[in-house]
Amino acid sequence: MSKADTTAWISFDAEGLVPAIAQQHDTGEVLMLAWMNREAVAETLATGRVCYWSRSRRQLWRKGETSGQVQRLIEMRLDCDSDALLLRVEQTGVACHTGRRSCFYRQLQADGQEREVLPVKVDPDELYGE
Repeated sequence: MSKADTTAWISFDAEGLVPAIAQQHDTGEVLMLAWMNREAVAETLATGRVCYWSRSRRQLWRKGETSGQVQRLIEMRLDCDSDALLLRVEQTGVACHTGRRSCFYRQLQADGQEREVLPVKVDPDELYGE
């Protein structure tokens, strides 16, 4: 299979998107979930720098272009149904826009309570200059 048709293996949804889970390659830490379209997948594979599709902005989003917290692709995997991607990455700094290492920082407990289990490592105002 040539580079030009690498996205042919992926089952994109009706909006042309596929969920992509970013995982730190050496620790297994789950960092975030985002969405990719064909162009984002192709760019990520071509450049090695992770690119997503921003559903809110309706445009490509190169991870770290504003914050400097980039993801370098180590490996891209496709799940058994071809409808989800696992991106094994080298994360620079934090992955979450809240300033935490992972977007999965809240624990839901059996009693219905929520508890934050990861601290803020970088003030979001410092990341985004707000």
